[in-house]
Amino acid sequence: MKFEELKLAYGYPFQLQTSSHAGQFERFSCRFIGCLPGRSLLLSVPKQAGKLVRFRNGQKIVVRLMIDNGIGIFACIVESLTLDPYPILHLTYPESVTFKGIRSATRVAVYERVDTCNVSAESKPCTAGIISDISISGARIDLSSEIADIGDILEIKAEVQVRELKRELVLYGTVRSRVDSTDGQSEDMLVGYGLEFVQQTEEQRLLLYAYVFNQMTIQEYPAG
Repeated sequence: MKFEELKLAYGYPFQLQTSSHAGQFERFSCRFIGCLPGRSLLLSVPKQAGKLVRFRNGQKIVVRLMIDNGIGIFACIVESLTLDPYPILHLTYPESVTFKGIRSATRVAVYERVDTCNVSAESKPCTAGIISDISISGARIDLSSEIADIGDILEIKAEVQVRELKRELVLYGTVRSRVDSTDGQSEDMLVGYGLEFVQQTEEQRLLLYAYVFNQMTIQEYPAG
């Protein structure tokens, strides 16, 4: 598949994989800024411990991103890292994107504010956060506090809009994975969790389907 066939929206989440001096893999989250087709990709510069991650010219990077019901993977080389007027990572344009199907449902990138509580914990800790991608079977959320372990069940509440209608979406999800939230777009978000939805009522399932498919339509036909 060609990169331009992905038709990515600005701000789409990417994951960068590099090798440390010790030979171990390091992974960082960032966002898609834009591209010059056939020439280069422009990405936000990821952060680690509140500081910009440094990349050297000529460094090889493996890039991953969620697309449809799987993961897209391609290799790039760092051309430069510029700081003015704001940090941008310049990568070589990929010749092709390899696709690996892993999801049972299509995910769509979003940015929705949520209130989240760990209903598995006795103290039921709560915190604010965002949904950064979602499907009818699961989501990734970035939170301002670390409140869960793998296997815990989280309750998330968000006010969502479907066309002209606004409704409160309440979902429960089991934590299946954890990732650091260091994409530079949400500096107050400290940790990310991958959720698999469980315990949905019929009403909430219908609202979830309507919201996800509406977001897919908006991104596919932004003018409409």
